[in-house]
Amino acid sequence: MLVSGSIKTIIGIAKKVQEEVDKELYDLPTIQQKLIQLQMMYELEEIPEETYKAKETELLLRYEVAKKKEMEQWEALTTQKEED
Repeated sequence: MLVSGSIKTIIGIAKKVQEEVDKELYDLPTIQQKLIQLQMMYELEEIPEETYKAKETELLLRYEVAKKKEMEQWEALTTQKEED
């Protein structure tokens, strides 16, 4: 009993951590804000161009994934409403 309760607690914590990681990595407003900050840092010459381009590419890829996830969630919701 104690072990199964502990496992459920660990699984619950792991799910919460995964949700927070996904939110940080794939939250559209967060990504947009980071892109703006990156642009400002580049324009103020706080970072070199190669760093800017690498980070921009990473953020744009995350944005693309986030947008795709958002569309999938939207489609799932609309499909579910149509079935109800």
